[in-house]
Order: sequence, then structure tokens, then C-alpha cells
Amino acid sequence: MPSEGRCWETLQALRSSDKGRLCYHRDWLLRGEDVLEECRSVPKLSSYSGWVVDHVLPHMQENQLSSETSESSRSTSDLEQPSCVPKSPVRTPAFSPVSSATPDGAEDKHESQHAEPMALQSSRGIKVEGCIRMYELVHRMRGREGLRQWQEEQERKVRALSEMASEQLKRFDERKELKHHKEFQDLREVMEKSSREALGHQEKLKAEHRHRAKILNLKLREAEQQRLKQVEQERLRKEEGQVRLRGLYGLQEEVLHLNQQLDASEQHKDVLKVDLSAFRTRGNQLCGLVSGIIRATSENGFPTAEDQAVAERALQEMRDLLTSLQQEIARACEDKRRQDLEAQVKRRDSHMQQGPEVHRETPAPSQGPGGKQNEDLQVKVQDSTMRWYHQLQDVSSQCVLAFEELTNSKDSQAKKVKMDLQKAATIPVSQISTIAGSKLKEIFDKIHNLLSGKPVQSGGRSVSVTLNPQGLDFVQYKLAEKFVKQGEEEVASHHEAAFPIAVVASGIWELHPRVGDLILAHLHRKCPYSVPFYPPFKEGMALEDYQRTLGYQVKDSKVEQQDNFLKRMSGMIRLYAAIIQLRWPYGGRQQIHPHGLNHGWRWLAQILNMEPLSDVTATLLFDFLEVCGNALMKQYQVQFWKMILLIKEDYFPRIEAITSSGQMGSFIRLKQFLEKCLQRKEIPVPKGFLTSSFWRS
Repeated sequence: MPSEGRCWETLQALRSSDKGRLCYHRDWLLRGEDVLEECRSVPKLSSYSGWVVDHVLPHMQENQLSSETSESSRSTSDLEQPSCVPKSPVRTPAFSPVSSATPDGAEDKHESQHAEPMALQSSRGIKVEGCIRMYELVHRMRGREGLRQWQEEQERKVRALSEMASEQLKRFDERKELKHHKEFQDLREVMEKSSREALGHQEKLKAEHRHRAKILNLKLREAEQQRLKQVEQERLRKEEGQVRLRGLYGLQEEVLHLNQQLDASEQHKDVLKVDLSAFRTRGNQLCGLVSGIIRATSENGFPTAEDQAVAERALQEMRDLLTSLQQEIARACEDKRRQDLEAQVKRRDSHMQQGPEVHRETPAPSQGPGGKQNEDLQVKVQDSTMRWYHQLQDVSSQCVLAFEELTNSKDSQAKKVKMDLQKAATIPVSQISTIAGSKLKEIFDKIHNLLSGKPVQSGGRSVSVTLNPQGLDFVQYKLAEKFVKQGEEEVASHHEAAFPIAVVASGIWELHPRVGDLILAHLHRKCPYSVPFYPPFKEGMALEDYQRTLGYQVKDSKVEQQDNFLKRMSGMIRLYAAIIQLRWPYGGRQQIHPHGLNHGWRWLAQILNMEPLSDVTATLLFDFLEVCGNALMKQYQVQFWKMILLIKEDYFPRIEAITSSGQMGSFIRLKQFLEKCLQRKEIPVPKGFLTSSFWRS
């Protein structure tokens, strides 16, 4: 056709141009080759074009008309799109594997044989190239359509599987919920069944309880009737006991009164030259017997008829004893009067016969059966000791009067100050123990600072005696009272506590002498045996007041038990015995002890010069010697052992004579202690004594 010839000429002209001789490749960027390398090479068709001409064009000629129309339209559309228009008729090497796969390797032959026809049919090459492009596009579209259909199929399968899994999960949840409902129903039925059984059991228990309650009510009524009967019997017994106790008190009062009359006969001793000690000794024994009966009845509750009978016999014996004493005094007076008369007659006769008066020697005093003069023990304390006792009590009374305004003040601020001062004074003393010497020093410094006017911490507040003009007197009195109370309570229960309390008290005594005087005043008031002093029964004195002066605690007209009384007295004597031998180790050694071992020696000598008291004297001697005996032994040596022998040989028989069989425990304990000490020739160091290692802790 003419048009094809003109196209061919045009193509030949383009190929002959500089630009036509360029080689175009779509994948030149991927191959990485130099872009200008093939500019000088001759343009040529791709080797793939021959295979397309042999295999694709024959099929397309069958429907040439339709194909040409379709191909022309599509070629036109492809040529209009810049991305689809080929730059040259040359194919890229990407399709070279397909051409190499053609049979018999006929590719080169076709190119050589048909080189000229291909050059002549340039329009057909363009069509072939368009067909190749169309085939690639169709193949790509089919692949995309197949992929889309496969994806849709997979999505349908996934949705189907998801729906099936969801349905199975619903069925599983329904079965699980049904199982839970069934289990809950079974559990509720079991609970209802057990509840019905529990209600039945509860009703049965209620019936049994009502039955037992009836039985218990009957028993309670019977027990209440029995209790009322016993209460009535106890009331009658107490009334009888009170009557007997009042009778015993009356008997004791009369016995003490008669004993005073026996003591009053002491004035006839020197005048009449007679020995009345046997009467006084027996009178003291009878007083001790009656007092022992009353103490025993206080421990047991109320006296029995036998106790009352024994007390009445003792009273009758005391009356007979007083009658015998009066008769003895009357006989002695008559004998003295007769002797005086005879002496006057003899002197008158001698004067008449001889003229001058002849002096005669006075007769020697009466002697005992062994030729030794019978010496009596004292009943009353020495006058110097009594003056010392009254001076200490006056110091205590003056101290109380000094802070009376602070005690009786109704001002809230003054009451608060008084309470703070009392706590600051008493709490440190309560904290004294045998734990460590460093802790003891802290307590001592706190007490010393308080007495020195320095502020101390107590209860989270700062306290000082300068807060009130009467604060120092109040603190000194309360501090001394607390020291003695610790001996009465703490030392009585724990004997080892005497030494740490005593060493602090001794140190405070050395720095503040007035506190020491107040300690002695409180000690003598609560324990008169620490003087030693046996308070006498005064005319018109109530029996309860007399028992208080002896150191007993009387509450609601009832005297404390003897064991408790001895325990308190023992604690205070142990504290006193520890104070006189200890000194504060951190103080100055230049000064002497404010109340040292010489006072302990004086106490021991004076109590041995006094008549012993049943159960009391033996207890106090044992406690004193156990605590202070070692220190006295080192201080007085031979003289101390002489006094121990005196106690064993002369004083033991006196204690044993006035001690009843039920009160021999304290006497036996003292006797065994002294015999062991005499055998070993040493008084052991008391348990709990503070050594140097204690102060290093």
C-alpha cells in the first residue's frame, strides 16, 4: 500500500538520523550500564521479535479485520500514552531467555533469512511490538483478576471459618452456662437440705437447753439457798469472832496496863535492894504471848475459844504476878523498915557503950546463886537515842510545815507544779535496779541536779524546784519518803535491790544532808526497831494506835498479818544496813560517811541491851547481820566476834524463852547462820553486793 511505503521511508530517514541510531532500553537503570555506551551502535530489532512473528501473528491473521481494527485502536491509545509508547523497535534483553528457549536454536537463522523482509515490513514490526505490549497487559490484568478472585475466595473462607468459630464459641458458652446453672441448682438444693437439717438440730438443741435450764434453775435455787445459809453462818461466826477479838483486845490492853505497873516497880529496885527482874521478864513474856495470839488470829481470821481461854489465863497470871510483885515489895519494905529500926537500935546501943560513933560499911548488893551479880536488860531506849529520835521527827515535821501551802493550794498551776515535782523525785528512785552502773549514775545525776535547782526532764517537760518557793522542801521530803518505801516494798521482795538503792541514797545523803535526816525520820516512823525503840503503851491510848506505833498496818480495825509485817520490817532493816556500809563511788573520799558503820555498831549494841521481842528481834538480827555482818567484821574484828559470842551464849536463851513453838522459824534461822559463821570464822559477803565490775558495766 502507498501509505506503508511512505511510513517505511520515514522510518528509514529516522533510523539514518543521529537520534535514530541511539539504543533505547526500558530497564537501563536496573542494568546499571552506561547510558551513552550504545549511542554509537547501529539500531536493531530485538531477538524476541522473530519468535512473536512466527507464533503470534499467524493466529491473529484469522480475524484480520477485527484484529486490525482492535489493534489499530489500541496502538493509537498506546502511542498516545507516554509510558506505553516504545522509544525504539528494539526489545529489552529481559525477554532473551524466552527466545533462547525456542526449539532448534532457529532464532539466528530467522534473523539472517528474514532480515530483509523485516526491514521491509516495518509497520508489521510495530504491530508486533504493540501485540507484545498488549499481551503483557492482558496477562497482567488476568493475573490481577485471578489474584483478586483468590483473595475474595480466601476472605469468604475466613469469614465462613470466623462465623463457624463464633457459633461454636456461642454453643460452648451456652453449654458452660447450662452446667453452671445445674451446679448452682444442685448446690442450692444441698444448702436447703443442710439448712433444714440444721434447723431441726437447732430445735432439738433448744429443747435440750430448755430442759437443762430448768434443771440448772433448780440447782441454782438450791445453791442460792445453801449460800444464804452459809452467809448467815459466816455472819454469825464473824459476829462471834468480833466479840472474841474485842475481848482479846481488852485482855491485851489490860495485860499491857498491868505490865506498865510492873515497869513502875523499877523505882523500888535501888531503894529496897531487891531483884525484880524475874517479874518484869515474865510480864514481857506474857505480853508477847497475848500479842502473838492476836497476830495469829489476824492471820487466821478470828480467834477461837481456845485462844480466848489462853489469853484469859495469861491475864490471870499477869494479875497474880502483879499481886506477887506487890507482896514482894511489901515484904521488902517491911524488911527494910525492920532492918533500919534494928540498925538504929544497934547504933544507939553502940553510941551509949562506946561513945564515939563507929562507921560501918554498907552491905554489898544481893548476888545471884552463882555469886555473879544478876544484871537486867533494859526495856527502854537510852535517853540520848530518844533525843536523837525526837530531833529527827521534829526535822520531818518542820519540813512538812514548810511546804504545807503548796500541798493545800487549790490553784491548778500549783497543783500541776506539785505533781511534776513529785514525779521528778519519785520516778528515778523507782527505776533503780542492778542492771548496770552507768544506768545508776544517770539516775543519781538526775536526782542530784533536781535537788541542786537545775532543770531536769520529767514526762516530756522541764521541771525545776525553782518553779515554787517551797519546791525544794517538797522534793526532799518526797524523795526521802520514796527511798524508805522502796525498802519497805522492793527490798522486802528482792533482797539484792537493797545495795543499788542504798548506794544512791548514801550519795545523795552525802551531798544533801537534810535528805539523809528525812530518810532516817521516815525509817524510824515506819520501823521503830531501826532506832532501836520499843514504843510503850500509854494510858488512854487506843489499841489500834498502839499497834500503828509498833509498825503494824491497821485497816478497818484489822491488823495486817504477821508474815507481811515481818517482811516489811526486814526490807527496811536491810536497806538501813546497806546504807551504813556503802558510799557513792564517784564522790569525794576526803569526807567521812554521813552515817557509817559506827551507827550500825551502836544499833547492834543497843538492841542486845534490850529485852527481845518474840519473832521480831530474831528476824531483824538475822537480816542486819546477813547484810552488814561482813563489813562490821572487817571494821571491828575481835570485838565483833565477842559480840557474836555474846549473842550465842547470853541472848539466844532469852529469845528462845519468849518464842512460842509456832514462831521458832526466825530463831532457828538466826541460830544456824551464826553457828555457821563461827564455824567458818567468817561472815560471808551478802548476795547482790556491788563490786567494781558492776560499775564498769
